[in-house]
Amino acid sequence: MTEPNYSACTSMLVGKKATVDGSTLIGRNEDAKAAWPKRFVVHDHQVASHPVVFQSTANGFQLDLPNEAAKYTATPEWTTSEGLFEEDGINEHGVAMSATESTYANDAVLGCDPLVPDGIGEEAMVTVVLPYVKSAREGVQRLGEIVSTKGVSETNGVLFSDDQEVWYFEIGSGHQWVAQLIPDDCYAVVANQMAIEKVDFNDQANFQWAPQLTEFVTTNHLNPDRHGFNFRHIFGTRTQMDTYYNTPRVWYGQKMFTPDVDQDPTSQDLPFLRKSDRLLSATDVQNLLNSHYQGTEFDPVGTGSEFDKHRFRPMSFAKTQEAHVLQLQADLPVEIGGIHWLSMGVGAESTFVPFFAGISETPVAYQYPVGHDYDPQSAYWNFKLVGILVDAHYHRFIGQVNDVQAELRQSYRQIINQTQAQVATSNDLVALANQASQQAAELALTRFQTLATRLITESADLSPLNYHQDLNL
Repeated sequence: MTEPNYSACTSMLVGKKATVDGSTLIGRNEDAKAAWPKRFVVHDHQVASHPVVFQSTANGFQLDLPNEAAKYTATPEWTTSEGLFEEDGINEHGVAMSATESTYANDAVLGCDPLVPDGIGEEAMVTVVLPYVKSAREGVQRLGEIVSTKGVSETNGVLFSDDQEVWYFEIGSGHQWVAQLIPDDCYAVVANQMAIEKVDFNDQANFQWAPQLTEFVTTNHLNPDRHGFNFRHIFGTRTQMDTYYNTPRVWYGQKMFTPDVDQDPTSQDLPFLRKSDRLLSATDVQNLLNSHYQGTEFDPVGTGSEFDKHRFRPMSFAKTQEAHVLQLQADLPVEIGGIHWLSMGVGAESTFVPFFAGISETPVAYQYPVGHDYDPQSAYWNFKLVGILVDAHYHRFIGQVNDVQAELRQSYRQIINQTQAQVATSNDLVALANQASQQAAELALTRFQTLATRLITESADLSPLNYHQDLNL
C-alpha cells in the first residue's frame, strides 16, 4: 500500500474527571515531513495602535484581527515560505489549542460545498484564533465563525481546552462544521477520520455547529441514515485508506485504555468516545502518541510477519516533526497549572519536556534552526539525531533510549513538584515558570547529547564493511 503524501496526525482528548489530578488534556502528533525542523516560541501580549490584518503566505487567506492579542506559546516551522503552522499552544488566559488533525470528507458533501482555495487552513488557525479567546468554548465559536464566513481550504479537526472543558471541532466541507464537548469522564482518540457521531441539536451546552448545517444536509439530501444526524456518516469517508491507515490507530488507543472491549482494528464503526478503565495522566497521552502497536503483531519493529508489521500505519511515525500534550490544572494559577509538554522529532525516540505556560521566553536551542539542514544548536536536530542513530540499529540501541526517557520523566516530575510547591510563596510566577522550564529543557538536551555521543561511539564498529578473521586460519 502506497503511503499517502499528506500531513496525517494522531490526537487524543481527555476530560477532567478521567484524569488522575483533574487536569484536562489534549495532545497530538504533528506528522508531515521526516526532516522539517520546528521551533518553540512565546508571542508576547500585544496591543496594536493600527489595524491588524493576517495575510497567509500559503494560500492568500486574509483576516482582520483584533488589536489586542494575548500571550501564547507556539511551535512554528523553521520557514514561513509554506505558511506559519504554529500548530499548538497555551495562551495567557489558560486556553489550549492544537490544530490540526487532518480529516477527509466524501465527494457528495464536497460536491455541494467545495473547499475554498483561499479559505482558512491549518497553517493559520492557531495564529488567528488562540491569541483572541478566553475559553475553549470561545475558541470553538471564533473558529466556527471564520469557517462559516471565510470557508476552509481543507477539512480538519481541531482540539480546544481550558481547565474545565475539552472540545473537538470538526470541519466537514467548505463551510460546514460541528464541535462536541468531550464528557468529563471520557477520552477520545482521533486518527485522520471524521470522528463525531450523533449530534443533538437540542443540546447547545455540549454541541455547537455551523448556522446552516441542518439546512445544508437536508436540502442536498446528504444524510444516509433513516434516523438521527450522524456527522461521521454524513461527511466522512469509508475507504481502504480508513481501514489500514486510520482506524487501526483508534483501535490501538482504545485497546490501551479500555482493554476489555473486543474490537476489530479495521472496523469503520469504532466509537468516538470511550471511558478508560483507570484514571489517565499526561504520561498516558504521551505513551499513546509514542506508540507503534507494541504487544501486537502489527508493531513495525516487533516480531510479527513482514506483512503484519507493515499492515497498519503506527502513531509514532518517521515523519513526526513534534508532538505535544497540553495540560491545564484548575487548582493552580495558569502560569504554573498549565504545562506545554513538547517532544521534538519522533516521539518514541525523543522526550516530552514540560514547559510551564507562564514562560516569557523559550530556551535558545528551541528557537533554532534558521535553516532546513542539520544544526547542532537546534533542539529539534538534537533529538532527531538520536532517532536517526537508533534507527540504524534499532533493537541494539532502543533500550538505552528508553532508559534515558525514564530517567528524564522522573526528573521532570521532581521539577514540576518543586515548582508547584513554590506557587504560594512566589511573587513572580513568570520567573518561576522560566526557571523551571529552562531547567527541564537543559536537562533533556544534555542527556540526549550525551546519549548521541555514546551511540555514535558504539556505532563505529557496526559497519557492514567489516571482517572477523577465523583464528583457525
